[in-house]
Amino acid sequence: MTEYVRRILDAHVYDVAVETPLEPMVRLSQRLGADVLLKREDLQPVFSFKIRGAYNRIARLPADARSAGVICASAGNHAQGVALSAKKLGIEATIVMPVTTPQIKVDAVRYWGGNVVLVGDTFDEAYIAAIKLAAERGLTFVHPYDDGDVIAGQGTIAVEILNRHPGPIEAIFVPIGGGGLAAGIASYVKFLRPEIRVVGVEPADAACMKAAIDNGSRVVLDRVGLFADGVAVRQAGEETFRICRDLLDGVLVADTDAMCGAIKDIFEDMRILAEPAGALSLAGLKAYAEANPERTGALVAICSGANLNFDRLRHVAERAEVGESREILLAVTIPEEPGSYRRFVQVLGNRTVTEFNYRYAKNGKAHVFVGLQTRDAKNRKAEIIKELEDLGYGVVDISADETATLHVRYMVGGRAPSLDDEVILRCEFPERPGALLRFLDGIGSDWNITLFHYRNHGADYGRVLVGVQVKPEDRARFNARMDSLGYPYEDETANDAYRLFLR
Repeated sequence: MTEYVRRILDAHVYDVAVETPLEPMVRLSQRLGADVLLKREDLQPVFSFKIRGAYNRIARLPADARSAGVICASAGNHAQGVALSAKKLGIEATIVMPVTTPQIKVDAVRYWGGNVVLVGDTFDEAYIAAIKLAAERGLTFVHPYDDGDVIAGQGTIAVEILNRHPGPIEAIFVPIGGGGLAAGIASYVKFLRPEIRVVGVEPADAACMKAAIDNGSRVVLDRVGLFADGVAVRQAGEETFRICRDLLDGVLVADTDAMCGAIKDIFEDMRILAEPAGALSLAGLKAYAEANPERTGALVAICSGANLNFDRLRHVAERAEVGESREILLAVTIPEEPGSYRRFVQVLGNRTVTEFNYRYAKNGKAHVFVGLQTRDAKNRKAEIIKELEDLGYGVVDISADETATLHVRYMVGGRAPSLDDEVILRCEFPERPGALLRFLDGIGSDWNITLFHYRNHGADYGRVLVGVQVKPEDRARFNARMDSLGYPYEDETANDAYRLFLR
């Protein structure tokens, strides 16, 4: 720890990085009954903290390594940090990025002078290609997190936090991908102010550091979600794990809805749009504040970046109300008879309706997909459901149903009651030209496709709901075919939203 403190205090970052403010979130503080502070790393030249570690690593290279050039693998913020750092120092930089990287990020790297090489569909493929190119061309590989100089550069954030807020701090919440930021902040804070809790926060679908700490050694996740692409890492770094295991006071996880809610909180307080990874630590802070009403100091979250794809905003807006516990999604069964639709609307009364999907059904029962806005959905949900059930309505809570919120809500009304042997799958595949065709070619023509819904969410991976007619005796062969495609998928045939609105 002492060695890392020395390296942090000696880090070269301010030739290109700026000291960012620690700002109060007034509205959220009032809501939580806590002193909430946000460290504004979105104000860096590349809109992310990554510039700190990248510049500190590259600035320390000897002359021969500088003349050869540097290389990295990244689909986002680290790429821009390396490109700008190399440009500032007059060094050639090669940036290997997955083919699936959104064009806005590719353009940003090129703007800062990076030579972009597009390889593979995933970060892992880009990483392997970058290591190979580094060996072939004699380039220095700049690791995004598992490097002492990178960790020290990121640790300068902790210096600024403690300098700007010498008063009581209960906890600092840090987003974790590979762990470089958390390792740097924990090293400095625990040396100077060991009473301050340092808490890591990871996405629920990419919690590699939590899995490693729980296991006692590093693990490789089978797959990671890509909504928070800035922290979508399958394995924590070796050095970062060593530090985080010893110094962190815990690791929390947050789901997509919680991150969307935190993005909205940051916008309402600061009028900025954080990227999902940038709002991740605030999502963890909110969960901590709710679980720990007795506090002894400020709560600090790191807004680690604001490189948000504009076309992702609609997805964020749709999910923020659920993440903030302000929206309830319900599937309500009503009698298919004259006047029943009107009676149901009367039951809803003056409640704010955010969504209402209905279509006539012939079997005497109609199903309504309804969204209700409320200030405290978490506590009000059970009350509302009981009220509806007491009136004789069948109610299914689908607020946390991914298939319902991503697909079914846009498809209500289409049914195929005479269709036999339909299998419903929720799949992901790389968002790149030709990926959809390759997906369909992979399934082949042995089975009839009966349903298909795709919607672009501004992410690197497309999300699809697909129906396929598969006879029971052919199910094993079909499952083997799907497994061979290499695309993550979940069987949703028994899903309530599908059964009520589409079957």
